[in-house]
Amino acid sequence: MFRKLKNTALKSLLLIACTALPLGAVQADQLNDILKKGVIKIGVPENFPPFGSVGKDFKHEGYDVDVAALVAKDLEVDLELVPITSKQRIPYLGSGKVDLVISSMGANPGRAKSIWFSHAYAPFFSGAFASESLVISSAADLAGMKIGVTGGTIEDLELSKELPEGADLKRFGDNAATISAFVSKQVDVIVTGNTVAAKIGKDNPDVKLETKFIVRQSPAFIGVKSGEMNLLQWVNVFVLHKKLGGDLNELSQKWLGQKLPDLPTL
Repeated sequence: MFRKLKNTALKSLLLIACTALPLGAVQADQLNDILKKGVIKIGVPENFPPFGSVGKDFKHEGYDVDVAALVAKDLEVDLELVPITSKQRIPYLGSGKVDLVISSMGANPGRAKSIWFSHAYAPFFSGAFASESLVISSAADLAGMKIGVTGGTIEDLELSKELPEGADLKRFGDNAATISAFVSKQVDVIVTGNTVAAKIGKDNPDVKLETKFIVRQSPAFIGVKSGEMNLLQWVNVFVLHKKLGGDLNELSQKWLGQKLPDLPTL
């Protein structure tokens, strides 16, 4: 009787071990699943131009949308765009509603607890912008110039740390006032985000706006579900390939009107 019970218990333990081992030892491979299905679902900005928004033809367009299209092309799968808000980015990735998030997302330690990040793929920064006729390469060159900035912003705080003597910093109440002052030539230089500068350049082509120097880098990263190492490695190779091949620079010129700056890696 004891031997029978012992054998029964042993069989039960073996059964538990056999059913539990695959869960711990075999990891899901999202990259392989995407290739098998022939479709990749990518979350892109719902309404954040020029990275992602609805165009005149009612189709989504923007920097991130074009990057998503390149991902699908290189994987040789169909693309399913999933417009998402900022708050939906991490939950959608974790729940499997999307395979990747390409939505101008910055990386930080808090977010890194929930998801993994690729190397930086998109420029998102604060900088000093002015006409191409002005020779400016650093904050030191702003001496004797009028600089417009929106008061209390990151740009204001960062620039104030290195502003040279003789620079006339003019603070405005909001972005609209800062932009108006620059376009009307009340100031020589505007210090703002690169997406704001891109719109100024697009709306005022005669200004011939160009990036003079970067005040603060806040690049964007592609979000990958935590644990998906194969997919993360593929995405990093993809980002490197598109940097070296010039594809990301072309998209930066197309959507931001600026050359692609050096982007950091994680």
